[in-house]
This record gives sequence, C-alpha cells and structure tokens, in this order.
Amino acid sequence: MVQLRAMTPDDWPRWRDARLAALADAPHAFKSRLADWHRGGEEQWRARLEAPGTYNVLALLDGDRTAGMASGVPGDGGVCELRSVWVGPDARGRGVADRLVGAVEEWALRSGAAALRLTVIPGNEPAAALYRRHGFAATGELGAVLRDGVTRELVMAKRLGRAGP
Repeated sequence: MVQLRAMTPDDWPRWRDARLAALADAPHAFKSRLADWHRGGEEQWRARLEAPGTYNVLALLDGDRTAGMASGVPGDGGVCELRSVWVGPDARGRGVADRLVGAVEEWALRSGAAALRLTVIPGNEPAAALYRRHGFAATGELGAVLRDGVTRELVMAKRLGRAGP
C-alpha cells in the first residue's frame, strides 16, 4: 500500500536521503547532479523544504519505507511546476509515480493554478510516457540548455480545472 506524506522543514534528513538516492539511481533523469547536493548540510536541505508555497511529498511503502518523491513549486501567471519526480527501483510498477503526480496536481489545483508545467530530459521515455498518461503534452517551448551545451529539456504542460456539471 502506497501512502503519501507531505514534508516539513523538520523532515529534511528524510528528504535528503530520498533526493540523494534519486540522483544516485537515475543521474540521467535529472539536471542536478549528486555532487551538487551530496555535501549539502542541514541549511541547504531545510531551504528546499522551506521555500514559500512549495509542496514536497514522499511516497511510502509498507508503512515507512521511502518509495519515491515529488515536488510542486508555485510559478508565475497561474502555472505551477512539477519537479523532482522519482520512484525507487523496488517500488516501480506499483502505481507510486501515478500517486505522486496526482498529489502534486491536486496541490496545484488547491493553489489555484490554471496549469501544471514540467521538464523532462530528452531520452527519458519512461518519464515522458508517465506524464503523457496524465494528460501532459509537449509545449514546443525551448527548455533550458543541458550540461552538454546543446541539448535542451523537453517542456510539457497540462491545463488544470475541474469539469463542470
């Protein structure tokens, strides 16, 4: 059974452990690198969880075993961002990613966002397929340039809103 737990600044050690596991497990999936965060002390990790309006959530299996993570970040013009989605290898295929994406989408709706945006590293087809399954589509917008100086992130977005009666 998957349970979701929103993180507070006091949860920084658990968030740190999950983020470092994500960067070690799937370096190809993130713009950040393990070295960018590995030496981060309590202040750096707390700052991530204290950022105004953010939503950081862990997925837990079997009561307390970290299975995945995701973040929601407020943006401009009624657009929030989905970031840092990761599911641990032993939890893949169990609906964890779907629960995480859904939780951030619900947070964005509660925040009053009209859209949810994300970026994907080109070639990360499992992530892109997950996002398409949740209604995200490529925007055609140019994403940030990656470390190779040539490749750009793929920008995807989804309009939010509840269906009327």
